[in-house]
Amino acid sequence: MRAVVYDSYGPPDVLRIEEVERPVPKEDEVLVQVHATAVTRADCATREANRRSGLAIQLISRLISGPRRPKQRILGTEFAGEVAAVGAAVKQFVVGDHVFGTTGFRFGAHAEFVCVRENARIAPKPAGISFEEAAAICDGGLNALWCLRLAHLGKGQRILIYGASGAIGTAGVQLAKYFEADVTAVCSTKNLELVRKLGAGKVIDYTKEDFTKNGQTYDVIFDAVGKHSFARCKGSLEPGGSYLATDGIRNLVLALWTSRVGGKKVLFSIPPRYTKEDVMLLKALIEARKYRAVIDRAYPFGDVVEATRYVETEQKTGNVVLTIIGSAPER
Repeated sequence: MRAVVYDSYGPPDVLRIEEVERPVPKEDEVLVQVHATAVTRADCATREANRRSGLAIQLISRLISGPRRPKQRILGTEFAGEVAAVGAAVKQFVVGDHVFGTTGFRFGAHAEFVCVRENARIAPKPAGISFEEAAAICDGGLNALWCLRLAHLGKGQRILIYGASGAIGTAGVQLAKYFEADVTAVCSTKNLELVRKLGAGKVIDYTKEDFTKNGQTYDVIFDAVGKHSFARCKGSLEPGGSYLATDGIRNLVLALWTSRVGGKKVLFSIPPRYTKEDVMLLKALIEARKYRAVIDRAYPFGDVVEATRYVETEQKTGNVVLTIIGSAPER
C-alpha cells in the first residue's frame, strides 16, 4: 500500500509517499481502507518534534515520538473510509461498512489502509456526507468537546472563542451553541460571516479590536489556537471564570497553580481522554444538522507536502484534508 512516511524530524519536505506493508488486523481490530484523511496541527508538530515550542516541549515530544528519529513513520490521526477486513472477535463492523474516526497518538492514517480497534474511536460514517467531510470531523470536534466539558459549559454562560475560524474554533462555536451558551467569536475579517452562520451571537474582528480592552467579561475564554495567554485574558474573565488552553507546558503549570490559588482558573489537561461515545455524539449532531466540519481545502494524496505547508501558514479556515481514493489508481 502507499503511505506518507518520514524518517527524520524536519520541515514538510521530509515527507514522502512510499510503498509499505499493508497492516493486518488483530483479533479485535478492523482494517479500514482510507478514502480521506486530514492534515492537522498535531501532525505538523510531531513531524518537526515541536521545534517551535519551548525546550521542555521539544524534549517531551522526542521522548514520546523517538529521541533521534520517529518510531512511527506514518503520521495522520483522522480517517474516513471503508472496512476492508475484520478480526475474528469483531462484532460491531462488517466488511463494506463506511466508517470514520481518529487513531489519536497511534497515528498511521496517512496511508491507504489503517488498523483500528473496534472499541476505539471509530463509528459509522454519518449519513449524507462525503468521506472528506467525515475525515474532518474528529480533530476539531473532539478537541473542542473535551475543552468545553472541562469548563462545564452550560446554558446561558458567556464564552469567548479566540481563533474561532480554525479546526478547533469552528467546532467550538457550534458545540458551545449546542450547550446553549452565549457565544462571542474572535477571528479575522474574512471569516466573520462564517462564524456567525456557525452560531456565534457576537463576532469580533481581531484586526480591528482587542477584546481584552473593550470592557466585556466572560465566564469562559477559549483560546482555540494557542496564541493568547491567561495573563492577558484574566481581566476579561468574570470572578471564578475559566481560561481554556489548548497547548503549552506553561498552561499545564498554571492549571495546577490556579486550581489551588485564586478565583479565576486555567483549565488544561493532557492527554485529553476522547471516547467512542464522543465520536458517536458528533455523528448524531451532524445527522441532526447541528454540527458540520468546515473544510478549507482538499488536496490529492500526492500533494501532502503542499497541504502540510498550507497548514503551517496558520491561515487555514477549518480543516485541510487529503483525498486518497480517487487521487491515484487503487493498489
